[in-house]
Amino acid sequence: MNSRPARPEQVRHHDNGTWLVQFTSRVLVVCPRCGGRALVVPLPGLASPKYFTELLFQPRRLSCAGCGAVAEWTAEQRGAGLVGAVVGGTEDPFFRRPLWLQTHCAGRILWAYDVEHVDALAAYVGALLRERRVSPTMAMFARLPVWMKSARHRDQVLAGLSALRALAERSAPADRSDAAHEHGDRPRHHGSILFRGGAY
Repeated sequence: MNSRPARPEQVRHHDNGTWLVQFTSRVLVVCPRCGGRALVVPLPGLASPKYFTELLFQPRRLSCAGCGAVAEWTAEQRGAGLVGAVVGGTEDPFFRRPLWLQTHCAGRILWAYDVEHVDALAAYVGALLRERRVSPTMAMFARLPVWMKSARHRDQVLAGLSALRALAERSAPADRSDAAHEHGDRPRHHGSILFRGGAY
């Protein structure tokens, strides 16, 4: 009897419309002071957002356990509204620091915000059968680049995601990936504005 666990590519993947912004509660970045791993999270004490899109407007804190660097981000105010951050690309959406989780893969740069993001990508890439249950308009998986979704690159992408998972466990400046730099791929701002009378 074969007791080996099922390989990832044997899994069926159901796309329920996950958005990239849903992975911004915890973003690993390159520290602006020491070059080690820093963490970007919502400021402590904030109420949990009612809608995940509110994550684009939540005040953030960057902190580095290695050198003690700390910085804070708040959304730009425009009239009575707040201008939201823009997700995507190899920089974090708030402080515009290079992401810590970057690696070279299939001639491109493979990146993720944190381990939860890595695992979600691995579940999708490794699946032979992918089922979409919602409109693809803003869904993360439908908007992935073609090279990541290609069966030809599946093994390379899964290996790259495994490398990112291992990188997430390291934090020293010397552990920084040679891919973890600015790449000039910042997404264009799409003008998301939040009008509300709440905590922000």
